[in-house]
Amino acid sequence: MDRVKKVLVTGVCGQLGHDVANELLRRGYDVIGSDIKSEKEFAATDCMTRNRCKREVCGSFRYVPLDICSSDDTRKELLATGPDAVVHCAAWTAVDAAEDASVHDKVYSINAFATKNIAEICKELSCKMVYISTDYVFGGQGDIPWGPDCQDFNPLNVYGKSKLAGEQAVSGLLDKFFIVRIAWVFGANGGNFVKTMLRLGKTHDEIRVVNDQIGTPTYTFDLARLLVDMLETDKYGYYHATNEGGYISWYDFACEIFRQAGYSTKVIPVSTAEYGQSKAARPYNSRLDRSKLMQNGFVPLPDWRDALARYLEEVERI
Repeated sequence: MDRVKKVLVTGVCGQLGHDVANELLRRGYDVIGSDIKSEKEFAATDCMTRNRCKREVCGSFRYVPLDICSSDDTRKELLATGPDAVVHCAAWTAVDAAEDASVHDKVYSINAFATKNIAEICKELSCKMVYISTDYVFGGQGDIPWGPDCQDFNPLNVYGKSKLAGEQAVSGLLDKFFIVRIAWVFGANGGNFVKTMLRLGKTHDEIRVVNDQIGTPTYTFDLARLLVDMLETDKYGYYHATNEGGYISWYDFACEIFRQAGYSTKVIPVSTAEYGQSKAARPYNSRLDRSKLMQNGFVPLPDWRDALARYLEEVERI
């Protein structure tokens, strides 16, 4: 098995990259974190120090400002760093904004072409690569969970198409890859559905939430543990990773958020059609089959209700 000692994490200022870097530090890895922010901007956010203190993480990592859309800069940094693994968390994730024709090139530059460039460098370095993908690569119809090795792709929007292009670049170039599809992500270091509900719950007596889009939430703190577990193996391939606890609607999720937070906000279930069409089409079926994790000996993520409870405790301390 290829031993991993040094890991480069892209998108370290985002929800997932932030937690992956912390998890690697907890386990004693040599960590290099990169993001688009300058060193001064990164120092001002203090995003890593905040959670190190709270979670008692020892050590720190070297931060590298990096625009992954610059092929030359990315190549120069990765070759100079010489990581044993790259966890590629950086991505364009503004789903509705991606529909604007004026940013299509930018979306593909980040999610597809930069990913391809990183994969090419990983091949040259013979290092492992983890690519974070999404349920949006599928068409989102029916009610059968999507399997991780399913090839029935039919992304409904630009974001999904660009992430699928990233997947295909990684799988086409590398043997030592983990492509991990996730859904409904929430974490401490960024905006997400839970934070939106908490904000709205403070100012609204009632809110409308769709009840015909079905999936399962993913807590980045739990996912980070799994991703590092994967890096410590050679069990390469495609995986689906969300928290356990069954499949729910956004309406169900909102109700549980308010219940656990102690809010009296009333949640009104509505269909996607009743709610109103967003710029980007959303999948109705975001059910991801996670059984391959256990089949390959990985510990599944905890129940999403437990994850939500721990997350609410975490954000209260920030």
